Amino acid sequence: MSYDDTNIFARILRDEIPSVRVFEDDDTLVFMDIMPRADGHCLVIPKTACRNVLDATPAQLAACMATTQRIARAVMAAFDATGVTLQQFNETDGGQEVFHLHFHVLPRHAGLSLRPPGKMEDMAVINANAEKIRAALAAI
Repeated sequence: MSYDDTNIFARILRDEIPSVRVFEDDDTLVFMDIMPRADGHCLVIPKTACRNVLDATPAQLAACMATTQRIARAVMAAFDATGVTLQQFNETDGGQEVFHLHFHVLPRHAGLSLRPPGKMEDMAVINANAEKIRAALAAI
């Protein structure tokens, strides 16, 4: 399968679609999921074209994993989480819905299940959660 540069994440990278950005470096972008399954749910993507882990270069994977680790630490601190769940899906049968490599980072708490998928969150809540993550990033 080839990379489709009209996917929603490619469009976010080009600022054609608004997003709540949390962190950015030369190789990766982190933004908030607008249908979060947990408070602080965010996504890490490479800035270069890549459909998923199956066609990613070692450099894309390394950059994404370094950023994912940094964000995982930040969301745990920002939300006083006791754990973190990372999710990454490949191809339709693997659960992938957006065909640009991405890693979900979800802070977790004992006894709290993930919320069901597909429910939009209020943008004020998303922006407040993004600010918590930014503050935690500045402190670590």
